[in-house]
Amino acid sequence: MRTGQAPPRAGLVLTALIVVAGVANLNLSVANVALPSIGRAFDSSQTSLDLIAVGYSLGLAASVLYLGALGDRYGRKLMLLLGMGLSVPACLLAAYAPSDTVLFLARLLGGFSAGLAYPTTLALITALWAGAGRTKSIALWSAIGGGIAALGPLVAGALLQNFWWGSVFLITLPLVVIALLLAWFLVPSGVNETTDPVDNLGGVLSVVLVGSLILAINFAPVPNKGTLTLGLAVVALAALIGFVLRQRVARNPLYDLHVARRRVFWVAACAGVIVFGSLMGSAFVSQQYLQNVLAYSTLEAGAAFLPAVVLMVLVAPRSAQLVETRGARFTLLCGYGSLLLAFGWMLVFWQESSPYWQIGLAYAFIGVGVGLAGTPASHSLTGSVPVRRAGMASGTADLQRDLGGAILQSVFGALLTAGYASAFAATLASTPDAESMSSDMRNVLTKSFSSAADAAQQYPQYAGQITAAAKGSFLDGADWAYTAGILAIVAGAALVFFLFPRKEEEQRLLADYHAEDNG
Repeated sequence: MRTGQAPPRAGLVLTALIVVAGVANLNLSVANVALPSIGRAFDSSQTSLDLIAVGYSLGLAASVLYLGALGDRYGRKLMLLLGMGLSVPACLLAAYAPSDTVLFLARLLGGFSAGLAYPTTLALITALWAGAGRTKSIALWSAIGGGIAALGPLVAGALLQNFWWGSVFLITLPLVVIALLLAWFLVPSGVNETTDPVDNLGGVLSVVLVGSLILAINFAPVPNKGTLTLGLAVVALAALIGFVLRQRVARNPLYDLHVARRRVFWVAACAGVIVFGSLMGSAFVSQQYLQNVLAYSTLEAGAAFLPAVVLMVLVAPRSAQLVETRGARFTLLCGYGSLLLAFGWMLVFWQESSPYWQIGLAYAFIGVGVGLAGTPASHSLTGSVPVRRAGMASGTADLQRDLGGAILQSVFGALLTAGYASAFAATLASTPDAESMSSDMRNVLTKSFSSAADAAQQYPQYAGQITAAAKGSFLDGADWAYTAGILAIVAGAALVFFLFPRKEEEQRLLADYHAEDNG
């Protein structure tokens, strides 16, 4: 089969790839709605909940570059099937985890299984389609994948109405069976794969770099974890230096720095990190806000996200048309504008008694923003690299989602943790009984919202005061997170506005890249 030639039964092949990607997308989001339930089950700290939420995207982001390169070398279909197979024990371990530590490790393993399969999907789309067909395929892959991820909270919320918290991690098992069958019978093998050796040292360094960076962000706000945070940051910096030096001298680099320096490539990569990170970070904070502060049931909290799902799926195909007619820069900026409206709205209007229309409108802005910006972010990456480097392009496109999600979820979680603890500590300091309160009780109340809720049940005479203080403190921490989201979106929009080429220049650059890559 020639590269770029649409495969036989193209629609069925694309369906198979989207279903495989759907397994990873769904697993990314199902934990968010269960976080309050998990916190109550294990009396988890806010940091533990942050790690559980980010564990899947951490495992995926840390491994995706290396495993994408292995797929280019040893067979993308093989990696896809292995990833789907490994996701089964990962889901089972998460569902029946005896502690929050084991649950985090299970989520990490699940992310690694997705790292085997997920980059293959976009790499195959890049290899099997070209031109407008590729743009439309990426738009469908992005829209339906994002829609499946956004549906995760709704399905998880429905399960939590009748089952234990672990049931949310079993949602993907039927989808895994379908994905395995479709991939086995429909996905072609040997499409433009390389025989070049894999840069294993570079792969290991990339895993260490991403893993240590994300963990450092998560532990930064935790009391008495300064030494650990500093150590992880030093490891991340050393891994970054080692990775760059390795890629400069490796005969077959894992990450071609010459290609990565291309303006269309690196600006699109950075832009996508913020776009998809905003989606995952907002879902992470908002699901806890809806249940902890507004007292939504798990089903109501999951259903509240539906405006984002619907608009994401509806808008993404239109974004493909905008990319073709107005260029990626214009489409990205439109998406960023909608995301800025979403986070500004959440900061101003999401309070202790917000009606649903204020919740739903923010989610609608998020759906429009990700629907518009997701397609050009991925399309520009895949269009600016040679097809033999499809694994690198798809790995970077996956990093947009997973590294963006891991970083912004971690940043939002760290700010939520710090803001909550700071606000509750200030409240305690102003109470008449502050001096007589034990340090253990202070630690319980500032640990997390779920810990404070447990304390309210143990001391019913103070329940109203504790609950009110916990809600107010959570809102303060959430505002810190929304402010960080606004700053990130403004920075991303400025990057795109000033550095991403306009349509005519973009087309000229892509033609130059293609000519260079083909000698």
